[in-house]
Amino acid sequence: MSSKKVDEFLSKLDHPLREELAVLRDTIMKVHPGITEDVKWGGPSFYYKGDIATFSPRVKDAATLVFHQAEGLTPGAVLEPAPKGKAYAKFKNMADVKAKSKGLQAIIKEWIKLMDKS
Repeated sequence: MSSKKVDEFLSKLDHPLREELAVLRDTIMKVHPGITEDVKWGGPSFYYKGDIATFSPRVKDAATLVFHQAEGLTPGAVLEPAPKGKAYAKFKNMADVKAKSKGLQAIIKEWIKLMDKS
């Protein structure tokens, strides 16, 4: 379910890829009804039995999702490993969002399976 707090945050956000962020948000929220969202760490954040990922609006050249605990998630075309157990998913434009949406949904589903096992 969409959060009014995130709606307000995105409506006021000055970001060159605001439309891409909105599409990615919708893509994530459609994966599972148990996913929730809030504004945390300076951007919209997504949760399912723990922190999944947060948009980093400070990054202006891409719509960037920071996966906080990426251990167990499959890196690849969508997910780039980062230090301290994190990973990034970066989307440069709407074509990139469309090309990687199914991969992003697969990563979110993978996260949900990991959380359901723990």
